[in-house]
Amino acid sequence: MSKIYELMPDIQGEEMLFLQKITEEYSEEKLRRFSGIYRARRKDPTMILLLTLLGFLGLAGVHRFILNQIGMGILYIFTAGLCLIGTIVDVVNYQSLSFNFNRQIGIEVHSLLSSEK
Repeated sequence: MSKIYELMPDIQGEEMLFLQKITEEYSEEKLRRFSGIYRARRKDPTMILLLTLLGFLGLAGVHRFILNQIGMGILYIFTAGLCLIGTIVDVVNYQSLSFNFNRQIGIEVHSLLSSEK
């Protein structure tokens, strides 16, 4: 069993495989630092789903702001979630939306820790 899984057992699937790959060379201390920074910055897919569902209540695009997609968030606000079609697509794809954001965060944290000596 991977050390990263022991530090972050709630992360699963594609995200866990990605994290295992980029942290395979890490020492125990570096892995703990990575885990702390990553957990503070990552977005939970369930939270993204709940925020996406707000689009059906008239608050379309909130999830896009949370995912740092400001332009899409503004577009969703002014078009009512692209006439709800974009909101429906995002409800179906909420896991990939959060994974893409979290993968970028993982790469940033990995770069940050790699630049330190």
